[in-house]
Amino acid sequence: MTGKKGYLVIILMMAVFAISIGFLIAVPVWQTEVKREKEEELIFRGKQYVEAVRLYVIKNPGRFPATLKELLDKKFIRKLYKDPMTESGEWNLILNPASGGLPTGSEPQVYVVPEKALSSVRQPAILGVVSSSPKQSVKIYNDQETYDKWLFYYGQDPKKLPKIILYGEKSKAP
Repeated sequence: MTGKKGYLVIILMMAVFAISIGFLIAVPVWQTEVKREKEEELIFRGKQYVEAVRLYVIKNPGRFPATLKELLDKKFIRKLYKDPMTESGEWNLILNPASGGLPTGSEPQVYVVPEKALSSVRQPAILGVVSSSPKQSVKIYNDQETYDKWLFYYGQDPKKLPKIILYGEKSKAP
């Protein structure tokens, strides 16, 4: 009888080992799938903001929204979506550099400002949003591999990527 118990323990240990190996394989695959779903959500939400800004500009020629809340209050967007790639959910906002007094050249430029710092910008003109997460992506979007380079803005030409001027960069901030 004792010998049979020994075999049962060995079989049970092998089963636990096999299940552990299965989990070690399944967890990274599951994590990658969750990341891919978040990336698709980021693209959806970013495009919702682009469409809201587009509608805003059609209704208010020559003007851009000063805040994301303005898009919601004037019913250009159904709800204020959070950045799915960050814990805080706060976006970096893409502003028209000309509206803030930044020099504009022949090279396309956008000005990127954290949402919480928007109040320090004179006459902000929001073109769109970009994630504040610098993490590496699974998907490559518009030839970019980090979320903070996945730009979603009105008037964007995916074939001609703009120069990104970050908030506070070399005292160029408006």
